[in-house]
Amino acid sequence: MKWSSSIAITAFAATTISNVNAFAPMSKAPMQSCTTLGMSTVDDKTEVREYFNNEGFSRWNKIYSETDDVNSVQLDIRTGHDQTIQKIINWIQEDGDIKGKSVCDCGCGVGSLAIPLAKMGAKISASDISDSMATEAARRAKELGIRAKFYTSDLESVTGKYNTVTCVDVAIHYPSEKMGEMVAHLCSLATDRVIISFAPKTWYYVFLKKIGELFPGPSKTTRAYLHEEQFVRNALKKAGFEIAREEMTGTNFYFSRLLEAKRV
Repeated sequence: MKWSSSIAITAFAATTISNVNAFAPMSKAPMQSCTTLGMSTVDDKTEVREYFNNEGFSRWNKIYSETDDVNSVQLDIRTGHDQTIQKIINWIQEDGDIKGKSVCDCGCGVGSLAIPLAKMGAKISASDISDSMATEAARRAKELGIRAKFYTSDLESVTGKYNTVTCVDVAIHYPSEKMGEMVAHLCSLATDRVIISFAPKTWYYVFLKKIGELFPGPSKTTRAYLHEEQFVRNALKKAGFEIAREEMTGTNFYFSRLLEAKRV
């Protein structure tokens, strides 16, 4: 959520994927209001909301499912996203104390993380900027007999206090100059820890992203942003958190740095 839409995507997939007719960037990220972030942010936010409420929803809903109706690029992204989700679940299982704890999943998408955590006994409050995504997540949870709260909201509008706040693969839609505000807001919601993933900005990923931009495809509809890893780490530290665990997931079309930060 962010603008809250959960679309796991590679560091450069947002631009590269569309070139091979897979999907436009995923959106887990919400954007802030014009008074807070400015016009360009609102434009990105609008693009993400509209894309994932329409064409993007059907495409990414297939990625975040078990259907065979996906191409090789889409399947690769599914694999990468699943790996990131499993790494988070492994961390939480290792801790063994999620039952009864509150979790706020910003940019929940179709519930890829929220639903498994609810199964483990967590009290889930999950949001996404896309009403289509949030509705699908609620449908999936109901179908499995799982109790969890799913609602439509951008990240900046999420309020409350939660033991754990998660934001997976949403930062891809946040301009670099707004990343600090996004991290600060997520931290303000967490009493214990924040788990966040983002596409790291390295010379290699920047190179791949530029190649993708040379061949814009018809399905490309949202901008993709890579982020300096040290900047994200510093933003977490500034908010009073320190890194406890970290992972990196990389497939052919999906790249995501995963950080768990705990309040100190």
